[in-house]
Amino acid sequence: MGAAAEMLGVTATFLRALGAAHLIEPKRSGGGHRRYSRYQLRLAARARELVDQGTGVEAACRIIILEDQLAEALRINAAYERERAARA
Repeated sequence: MGAAAEMLGVTATFLRALGAAHLIEPKRSGGGHRRYSRYQLRLAARARELVDQGTGVEAACRIIILEDQLAEALRINAAYERERAARA
């Protein structure tokens, strides 16, 4: 956790807050240390951007979750459109 916090320029408390808000849930090593994926680190960095702009942590997490859901919906829609165009 310390290395991830240092890399992102945040505190361990900030990363714990993101976990409490269910934005990121790191895996645990055999020794109980938190292990973050690259994707989770990108989410944490985005949360930091929003918080630095004055958004509360809970609101920032909700925004990021909604952004992620929108991106997934757009990917699904694009795949559907490609499939539909291929049939035409």
